[in-house]
Amino acid sequence: MVKIEFAPINIPLNRRLQTAAVLQWIFSFLFLAQCCMGVYVLAVLSGYWHFAALYGLWLYLDWDTPQTGGRRCAWVRKWAIWRHFRDYFPIHLIKTSDLDPKNHYLFGFHPHGVLVAGAFGNFCTEYTGFQELFPGLTPYLHVLPFWFRFPFFREYAMSAGLVSCSKKSVSHVLSQGAGIVSVIVIGGAEESLDARPGSLTLQTLRRKGFITLALKHGAHLVPVFSFGENELFNQLENPEGSVIRNIQNKLRKIMGFALPLFHARGVFQYSFGVMPFRKPIYTIVGKPIVVEQNASPTTEEVDKLHQRYLDELNGLFEEHKAQYGIPEQGHLVFK
Repeated sequence: MVKIEFAPINIPLNRRLQTAAVLQWIFSFLFLAQCCMGVYVLAVLSGYWHFAALYGLWLYLDWDTPQTGGRRCAWVRKWAIWRHFRDYFPIHLIKTSDLDPKNHYLFGFHPHGVLVAGAFGNFCTEYTGFQELFPGLTPYLHVLPFWFRFPFFREYAMSAGLVSCSKKSVSHVLSQGAGIVSVIVIGGAEESLDARPGSLTLQTLRRKGFITLALKHGAHLVPVFSFGENELFNQLENPEGSVIRNIQNKLRKIMGFALPLFHARGVFQYSFGVMPFRKPIYTIVGKPIVVEQNASPTTEEVDKLHQRYLDELNGLFEEHKAQYGIPEQGHLVFK
């Protein structure tokens, strides 16, 4: 029988606010899109069908916005709830080099983790100091196009600075020129299936599309490693070749996103639930790799830059790993 460890009653208010902030984020990630779809369907079937029809027209006219830079809202990005979200873990953004706002950049974010908490906290809110560390730069976090197919939810997602990760979307963002940062979680949904404490496996060897886009747009490449991202959740054992992993891979290919079977702690107890552990996240932004624009890069040129990027990413990890709790024998595994 599992012994349940309950949270103490006399928890300070600030910690309760932090828990509430992360709880709403978890709810938004797991259930809000479905709830928004349900509200829209109810509106269609009820006396509010006129409103539903108008929004449907708006949806039709606005369908491509997630692929053309989105519609960020500074007010949403500055909600106080995101400060409590940051403090729950807490999340830290650390730079290793100045980035000239006269250039534009493509950040490769690693690892994916289960829910990409570090990427969201650093690039979709204003509370980890991005603007102070990198003045003159504007970040856009690219996520699966799937999330922009839900009515109402898409507006909320775009307001935080989320945009589609389609080729068209990344190209549009990078084509805006100086001061733009396109943030791509390179490992994607596939990597989330390996996200568990201690994991150092990155899905990178077959991920070269971002290299091609960086070359075509002359965007400087910046490796970003987020220490602690994989420590937030446990995950049901799903080794390669297992029944669970095979089912997850099939669902990923069908739906376009993965379904990691994760668990951590609850709201009022620490033994089980979908709330992440309170583990610090340190997101290290590496030095830029200067990329000369090349409208038609060859396979050899892409491979050469891809290998240089992996070398820089590995160097960034090795340089900082001891400071953030990774043992000396711990090394990145590129798959």
